[in-house]
Amino acid sequence: MSALNLRLPDSLHEQVRQLAAADNISMNQFIALAVSEKVAALRTVAYLQERGQRGDREKFVRVLDKITQAGQPPLEEDQL
Repeated sequence: MSALNLRLPDSLHEQVRQLAAADNISMNQFIALAVSEKVAALRTVAYLQERGQRGDREKFVRVLDKITQAGQPPLEEDQL
């Protein structure tokens, strides 16, 4: 584990202190959790962007066409 010296504005420091106390955790745990949540969110965005790049609109349309040909119209939320 590594140590990190962190400077926070007094107002933010006080909010973190209060929120950590309300959750019955240390400020260190609170900040570690906040950082891990942010990392997870950014990695999720990157993952979804990468997956989106692999998407193929023509294949998607072909799948929708198969559904329509089978006599089942696409669900409203599946239509473009």
